[in-house]
Amino acid sequence: MPRVLLIEDDRAVREGVALALRRQGHEVAAVETGEAGLERVRTFRPDVVVLDLMLPGMPGLDVCRGIRALDQTLPIIMATARGEDEDIVVGLESGADDYVVKPVQARVLEARIRAVLRRAGGGAAGGGRAGIPKIDTYGELSIDRAGLSVALRGEPIALAPSELRLLLTLSVSPGQVFSRQQLLEAVWEHSYHGDARLVDACVKRLRAKMGEPPRDPRYIQTVRGFGYRFAAR
Repeated sequence: MPRVLLIEDDRAVREGVALALRRQGHEVAAVETGEAGLERVRTFRPDVVVLDLMLPGMPGLDVCRGIRALDQTLPIIMATARGEDEDIVVGLESGADDYVVKPVQARVLEARIRAVLRRAGGGAAGGGRAGIPKIDTYGELSIDRAGLSVALRGEPIALAPSELRLLLTLSVSPGQVFSRQQLLEAVWEHSYHGDARLVDACVKRLRAKMGEPPRDPRYIQTVRGFGYRFAAR
């Protein structure tokens, strides 16, 4: 049974979302403050966190950063009542894997939760056949597709599920240019005309973890006006 930690200060929203998630078969822990949420990350050990951006006391962005300090790989879905680009982008760059706009529709949230859980559980692009290890090396970067791990100069890199799947998707076809929409469909499973900010924020986080220079990235290159490609040089 997937374990969901819901951090939401509005009591009516918290109880309504928690009830809907339990009806979908999730085990839910619901708290109203960021401080309580960080404590429950340690004790409840959730499979996914649904985090309200606007919280009293500790802001949601600080909570997101705090969760990432505790666990780089725990999926985080940010819930925001704001439609402003800057708020959403900052939240994604702080470590959120996806977001939903409030008022949250239960079916939309459930679809996002199932998508991030699938990414966290595997199903990576370009994996090898069962029982046959597939480790690709590109200069100082090693990608273990069977073990779902990445290392730079022999040191493991802790990646969130969306970051890992984005890297796997790009690197399985070096040199191929992927549009943002193609990446949204492959990584986030957004089949509609999705939000390119998810892709751009994830690329930024991934480059930072890989130590990529922003102006001249070695591996993940921007193709202006279209998307991204992986360079195996």
